[in-house]
Amino acid sequence: MGPVVVKAGTAFRNEVEAGKHRLIADEPVSAGGTDEGPTPYDFLSAGLGGCTSMTMRVVAKRENIPLEGAEITITNDRMYAKDCADCTSSTGYIHRFDVRIKLIGNLTEAQRERLLSVARRCPVAKTLTSEIKIEEQLV
Repeated sequence: MGPVVVKAGTAFRNEVEAGKHRLIADEPVSAGGTDEGPTPYDFLSAGLGGCTSMTMRVVAKRENIPLEGAEITITNDRMYAKDCADCTSSTGYIHRFDVRIKLIGNLTEAQRERLLSVARRCPVAKTLTSEIKIEEQLV
């Protein structure tokens, strides 16, 4: 994987370069942006959904599961840790992703459960649920 380069000017609008792909990230008008592209959290949700779908596809192909497609709907929000009854952290924020997976195809209940268990193990989900270290430096 090569680097992702984000170029910003004086507004919230950012030009994103990911290999040969060009994307725009922005904020909605209500937040001071121009709404020319998804928000950073939308991109984070898209990464999780894309990884989930691709991970299920790999296993479905390998195990001959007749998965014809998937529709993954993700919402995310955050809450204060102190307001979360089943969280281990008690300070700061807890970020929550609600992932709804619709599987398309003539699947048995066992196949559906298998794909759900695989979805929970996609690499992006693993990244989001593990300790993350971010190092910033001026260049």
